[in-house]
Amino acid sequence: MTPQSDEDEVWRQIVASFNDTAERDSADQPWPDSENLPAEPPRRVIKQSDEEDLLREDDPVDEAETGTEQSDGEDEEGHYVPPPPPPLPKTDATTKIAWLALFGGPAYLLLSAALSWNLQGWMLFTAVAAFIGGFVALVVRMGDGPPNDSGWDDGAVI
Repeated sequence: MTPQSDEDEVWRQIVASFNDTAERDSADQPWPDSENLPAEPPRRVIKQSDEEDLLREDDPVDEAETGTEQSDGEDEEGHYVPPPPPPLPKTDATTKIAWLALFGGPAYLLLSAALSWNLQGWMLFTAVAAFIGGFVALVVRMGDGPPNDSGWDDGAVI
């Protein structure tokens, strides 16, 4: 037999046994038998509200006739409602101008290119200088150092 025919035979065996279930010995399993899932199908737990919905489906009575309507807050038990986020920190005028320059310069250049405006040299220079100046201003004002009131030992600053 040639190597190619051996590979073909192995491939046919793999395809033929694709849907076969593997019989495992308990010694081959990497976990104890008590951890195996039971063979019985899982049971569905029905809450009180599910039972009422099933009864309503079985007995089609118009809700307007019975006068029963679900309130909005009835089914909200157990749902997590996050607290409102804290307000954004206040920024000074210099930081706002730096952000405006950082995004405003390139935005003006993109807008002028999209609308086919003829830019003069000083306009192009101003837009590029605004971008570079805004970036430099934000980097300089970043303040990577420790706070002034941290003392001589930075320790575990939280």
